Amino acid sequence: MVDRPGRVEGKVIVVAGAGSVGPGWSNGRAAATLYAREGATLYLIDIDPDSLAETKRLVVEAGAACHTEIGDLTDSHTVRDLLADCVTRFGRLDVMHNNVGGSAPGGVAEMPEDLWDRQIEFNLKTVYLGCHHAIPHMRETGGGAIVNLASVAGYRHIGTPINAYAAAKAGVVQLSRAIGVQYAKEKIRCNTVVPGLMHTPLVEARLTKQRGNNDAEALIARRHAQVPMGHMGDAWDIAYAALFLASDEAKYVTATEIVVDGGLVMSAPI
Repeated sequence: MVDRPGRVEGKVIVVAGAGSVGPGWSNGRAAATLYAREGATLYLIDIDPDSLAETKRLVVEAGAACHTEIGDLTDSHTVRDLLADCVTRFGRLDVMHNNVGGSAPGGVAEMPEDLWDRQIEFNLKTVYLGCHHAIPHMRETGGGAIVNLASVAGYRHIGTPINAYAAAKAGVVQLSRAIGVQYAKEKIRCNTVVPGLMHTPLVEARLTKQRGNNDAEALIARRHAQVPMGHMGDAWDIAYAALFLASDEAKYVTATEIVVDGGLVMSAPI
């Protein structure tokens, strides 16, 4: 894919969940860096200070103005205050990129109720809070774009029981559609990027322990084999989809999704 500099030139973009659970390119880190390369000003939020600092380094290296804040994005007051701070610092909020999420294994019969609640809060409430507190700022400047991250687990079973995560990500898709329709006349677009099986630091840092019997090589091979293209995607595949939805190129695109999965959703179970 050929870069086209300036696709989000002059836009102020909040990336909520801009860090990474391990070394390398997470979805949030890649998106933030690509936005920076394409001319945006970045306001980055994460709960991990060291990881956030590395993302900031990459964003500044790409030539963008950037501010970072540590924050728990499941807390409404925190999200409200951070987005207000973004507007105070940079004068506006053009794009809200909601990237927080993570899966816990378990079916509904096995999963404790408190873990279910935490999964819904982490994967769905964070999106609600980001949208809830961003939309008033976007109204003040005549519009904006919201990019939410979901998962193909919200569409279909992908080989492991992650019931709460699947329910939350399905909720992200439908919430985004509803927001996109409701606020269309106010020039606020809302869309979702739906990743499939991606090879990000999450695989080695977390999924290998949860689902791979501590055998990263075997887990990676199994995930590659599930995909019709024969391999997982990476964080840049997600970042380029997000960039399109954040840019004015997508000015007539709202209440829908871009599925980035190498054909997984449309294939039969393996």
